[in-house]
Amino acid sequence: MEQKHYTGLTDNQVLESRSLYGENTLTPPPQESVWKKFLQKFQDTIIIILLIALLASIGVAIYEYFAEDAGWDVFLEPIGIFVAVILATLVGFLFEQNAERKFKVLNQVNDDTLFKVIRNGGITEVPKKEIVKGDIILLNGGDEIPADGRLLESVSLQVNESTLTGEPLTRKSADSSEEEKDTTYPVWQVLKGTTVVEGHGIMEVESVGDSTEYGKVYKGSQIENKIQTPLNIQLNRLGKLITRVSYSMAALILISRIILMFTNNLWGQGTAMYEYLLNSVMIAVTIIVVSVPEGLPMSVTLSLALSMKRMLATNNLVRKLHACETMGAATVICTDKTGTLTQNQMRIFQTRFPMLGSDGLKTKNNHTALVEEAIATNSTAFIEHTPDGRLKVLGNPTEGALLLWLQAEGVNYLQLREADEVIAQLPFSTERKYMATLVYSPVFKKNILFLKGAPEVIMKHCRHAQTGDHLVNMDEVANDVNKDLLGYQNQGMRTLGFAYKFVEDISESAVEKLFAFSKLDAYDLIFMGIAAISDPVRADVPEAIRETQDAGIQVKIVTGDTPATAKEIGRQIGLWGERDTDRNQISGPEFAALSDQEAFDRVMDLKIMSRARPMDKERLVRLLQDHHQVVAVTGDGTNDAPALNAAQVGLSMGDGTTVAKEASAITILDNSFTSIGRAVMWGRSLYRNIQRFLFFQLIINVVACLVVFSGALFGTTSPLTVTQMLWVNLIMDTFAALALASLPPSPDVMKNPPRKHSDHILTKNMRRSILMIGAIFIIILLSLQRYFANYDLTSLSDFNFIDWINVFSHSSTGPMAITPYEQSVFFSVFVMLQFWNLFNAKVFGSRYSAFHQMRDSMNGFVPVLFIILIGQILIVTFGGTMFQVTPLLPMDWVWIILFTSPVLWVGELVRAIERAVFSTKK
Repeated sequence: MEQKHYTGLTDNQVLESRSLYGENTLTPPPQESVWKKFLQKFQDTIIIILLIALLASIGVAIYEYFAEDAGWDVFLEPIGIFVAVILATLVGFLFEQNAERKFKVLNQVNDDTLFKVIRNGGITEVPKKEIVKGDIILLNGGDEIPADGRLLESVSLQVNESTLTGEPLTRKSADSSEEEKDTTYPVWQVLKGTTVVEGHGIMEVESVGDSTEYGKVYKGSQIENKIQTPLNIQLNRLGKLITRVSYSMAALILISRIILMFTNNLWGQGTAMYEYLLNSVMIAVTIIVVSVPEGLPMSVTLSLALSMKRMLATNNLVRKLHACETMGAATVICTDKTGTLTQNQMRIFQTRFPMLGSDGLKTKNNHTALVEEAIATNSTAFIEHTPDGRLKVLGNPTEGALLLWLQAEGVNYLQLREADEVIAQLPFSTERKYMATLVYSPVFKKNILFLKGAPEVIMKHCRHAQTGDHLVNMDEVANDVNKDLLGYQNQGMRTLGFAYKFVEDISESAVEKLFAFSKLDAYDLIFMGIAAISDPVRADVPEAIRETQDAGIQVKIVTGDTPATAKEIGRQIGLWGERDTDRNQISGPEFAALSDQEAFDRVMDLKIMSRARPMDKERLVRLLQDHHQVVAVTGDGTNDAPALNAAQVGLSMGDGTTVAKEASAITILDNSFTSIGRAVMWGRSLYRNIQRFLFFQLIINVVACLVVFSGALFGTTSPLTVTQMLWVNLIMDTFAALALASLPPSPDVMKNPPRKHSDHILTKNMRRSILMIGAIFIIILLSLQRYFANYDLTSLSDFNFIDWINVFSHSSTGPMAITPYEQSVFFSVFVMLQFWNLFNAKVFGSRYSAFHQMRDSMNGFVPVLFIILIGQILIVTFGGTMFQVTPLLPMDWVWIILFTSPVLWVGELVRAIERAVFSTKK
């Protein structure tokens, strides 16, 4: 290539260009400080409610400590709420920071790579970041293109544009007249971040840094995504519900207490009246504090954090906590094709060499030797054996597919290539559309000319075709070959034709004539056959797509590839069927031409978008969200970044570009769609676990609120002290959250459709169960309180069930006061009711027995059960005056466990009936 007429920029021009158009680097997104990231965790609605409850609790504690001479233990409640808030915010923050560190290691960028640039009339090497607009750059095979520019010269130039368009192989030329139809970018334009696969050229830089297409997409991917996650929306609704209920109860208490003040003639009694009013306010505030499930944020955070950690083991690197659960709410997955649905490596789909027998290359003879040499020798690609045992193609991916086919057939291509003596060679060019190599073959002891390229061009060079041992006229097989080619091309595959000829005269003049003017002067070759090459679908993808669709999630292919290729991939994975029409597919340019209303009306029907450009994909995501869809987007290229950022969950690929990974919330390390399906399963299971914790926790809160509420209305003190409630919060909030959060994911969740966008996190069934079970518990506890107030017990062996059942049938014989022993029993019964209900919470929302998958729960759920039981026994035995308890006899514990166990057994009976009814209906 002649380069002498290019002088390039001078040093002064370089400085001037840099000052005018900037450096060839991408402006990094503004980095938030660590403290700001931590403080953002306090913006959650439930956390805000907890903070308000914390202030109220501090106020109550101060009042009780100074006005009522209470002990220092009154401050344990606000301390407990404070610890719950810090744990909920700190755990999530630390897990996200840890993921961010791993992500940075995964996503390192090198701007110091050297490129050959013409400056001051000579060739020099310049780091990528120092390239400026106006520079003349030499491009060779394997080079990354460092900036956007126009080709000045090109020879057989092919570029991998998959990072921007999804196209792994795009022909580029300095001649604009070679423009093909439906190209995403002009044939003369080369773009930053793409790679030269074959050929060479010279480009003039027209845009650098943020001004490049790569930079524009990168900048677009940093626009803040203000779409709220489904879980945030639902927790905000729950927070408002809790606020309304707790404030209503507090107001009811104040009104009731004021009415009681008048009926008890306290109005106008000076100090007594003010103390009564202040005490009423404190009780109302206590109701608000007790009603807030302070363990909820910690439960959500623990569930998300544990899932975040475990999902890494399934090749999902989660950067943002919310993404774990949001995947479970996904209703649409917009997936790219290359590398996610396909292997991102060209492979031989089928070969048709009529000269070979039915067993292909297995039976060794002259015909198989000829085919092997034609592929091995007439090629410039190589295969590298990577340290991890993979085979990596170096050079043209189409040629690499042929070599990989030989390798799979047990043929050592390199040994054949090294054995043959190359006499002359014409490399492949987009102008000729073929490659030719003249070799001396030691196998045939003859000179052989091999031709490989576009089948229609190769066939024009052939007079005969070989079928078995016979040569037939090319016209006799042309129709059959063309029919096969049409079938392959309709499936979006690349095709190659092969031919050969024995050459007698290899004198210098004869070879010069044969290869005259870089064009083969030979039209009497023998046609060998054709090969169809495709990027095959990953073996696990069809099943993963079926499972995803069965889970009620729409899958849409969005690719830069051709419509034919995209549709064929859709057919192979089970996404495109016979009933699908043009309504279900569209190209990027066609989609861009639609008005917003037309596009809005069409998006839900689309299954395939081909020739998609970056903003087409983002627009698709936005319109789907306008339909109240929860959208997950997969992508590995820079072109995918805006859509990855716009979606509720962006999923980048482990070998994707820096821009794509920066814009995503999850990185799929193994690039597999199956891993995406597992992420959905994890997300749905996690959401169910959060619901189970809410079911469990809110029953405790309902019971605690009603105990305080009844005491306030009837003028009795709560049999549960502040320290006892703190202990309940500790073991039930923290450990129960850990137990339920650690439950393994269930494949059963994939049988259900995604939850609706408008669903409340507390379903009707949950609300009904919480109120019903809470009412039963409060009846049991209040009746126990009344029984203990009327009967002095020193052992549960003296407990009389008949008297307990009839306790409300006669009036109280004295003040509602109970002994320390009775208070210990009451406290333990309260805890054990929740203990057994934890089993019900474990399987809430399913028909399974509470002992289902118990073996899988041995690392989390079962140990927590023992901690709760043993912890309660230890507290009652050694808690003393701090917890206002006294030790119980071993037989007392047996009676308490037996007395409260029907909570589980009744639940088991109900689930057994449900299973029987469901089985009968089936």
